Amino acid sequence: MTAALRAASIRIGATLDPRTRDRAFQLAQRAILLLLLAAAPGADAAQTDAEIAKQDRIEELERKVEVLTEELAKMREDQAVPEDASDMRSYSGLGPAASRVYGISRGLSIGGYAEGFYRNVIEDGGRDGVDSTDALRMVLYTGYKFTDRIIFNSEIEFEHATTGQNLDGQSGSVSVELATLDFLWRDEANFRTGLVLVPSGFLNEVHEPPFFHGVSRPQVEQVIIPTTWRENGVGLFGNIGEDITYRAYAVTGLDAWGLTSSNLRGARSNGNRSRAEDLGGVVRVDWTPFEGGLLGGSFYGSGLDQDRSQFEDDAQIALWELHAQYRWEGLELRALYAQALIDGASDLTRGLRSSNRIKQNETIADNWLGWYLEAAYDVMPWIAPDRGWYLAPFFRFEWYDTQYGVPSSFERDESKRVRLYTPGITFKPHPNVALKLDYRNFDPADGEQADEVELGFGVAF
Repeated sequence: MTAALRAASIRIGATLDPRTRDRAFQLAQRAILLLLLAAAPGADAAQTDAEIAKQDRIEELERKVEVLTEELAKMREDQAVPEDASDMRSYSGLGPAASRVYGISRGLSIGGYAEGFYRNVIEDGGRDGVDSTDALRMVLYTGYKFTDRIIFNSEIEFEHATTGQNLDGQSGSVSVELATLDFLWRDEANFRTGLVLVPSGFLNEVHEPPFFHGVSRPQVEQVIIPTTWRENGVGLFGNIGEDITYRAYAVTGLDAWGLTSSNLRGARSNGNRSRAEDLGGVVRVDWTPFEGGLLGGSFYGSGLDQDRSQFEDDAQIALWELHAQYRWEGLELRALYAQALIDGASDLTRGLRSSNRIKQNETIADNWLGWYLEAAYDVMPWIAPDRGWYLAPFFRFEWYDTQYGVPSSFERDESKRVRLYTPGITFKPHPNVALKLDYRNFDPADGEQADEVELGFGVAF
């Protein structure tokens, strides 16, 4: 019995951190020693009452050893990093890897994702391009579950392999993309504060590469919805019944000082000493009418000028999107429509031009529009049904125009209206490991834009 107890304590202790393991071994050794002493024959072994008392002591010690073994197992469960990543699930709109901390009983959680690619640029109409490879992202999720109701979650991203410059003078970065403190109250209403992901579109919250098609994220969810978009904020999230989920946050507003005619990404403050002269709000609602179906939308609104002296008038932005998804067996369908409306775009254009923030022929549009349709089908069950792999050809069509409407007396740039055709293949030898190949054919209304062949990988854990 003592050999079995010693073996059990060694197996459990091997999974603990050093300090916890040392304490566990001390407790186990002490219990085993007491058990041996209690079982040793004494001088009065022949006395019936003494034998009965000794047997009672042995049984009590055996009970304590069993309790100790259970406590060691609980310590392993509460303190160890989760090991199984094969059945990760999304929580409160976050990606499966970002949701790891919600699935543990207590303590520290670690997860993450990574992606990289090779891009071959096909010159189109004389536009030159440079073939390249990039260790695009390495992301670490760390979270801590203090209690069943108090949870901290964070995402730290390393982009382009290093913060140092490459041979062309370009550098990477290290950024915090998520840092939230959740207080879980009830299924219908929970409280969240910190650096939050703005709940807009498909990929701003779920941007882990095994869970979307294509080496690159859809352009509409980059130039219209500025993925990855995060702001300091506070708000509520929860479920309404079994079929409806929502998120509603008050956040720092976008900052027009970073706007360009091509996209909204530069207006994000990313939690970096953000100006809070103009605040914003975002609401998202998703409805699951049946298994595999999803209908939803979001609305974001904020001031845009942030009380900067370079702008004469107040400016506001309203960004809304609608999205739908359907999955049935191997079929996957997605659709998204997004539009951004800017009030005060003419004043922003003049202020940015005079400050040399944009070129003198650039215009900030007052109407930005984009949409896409995507279809994929998993053919692996036809090829090798017993493998458990995933192989899906896909096709995505995008249409976007960051100059869909411009203020009067300003000239519209027709090259910003683009049709993008992306056929490709996604292969997963494991649910959280993806190999991707695609061809991106850009078709602007004016001028030419180089096409691209992309080969990439993505993992989540």
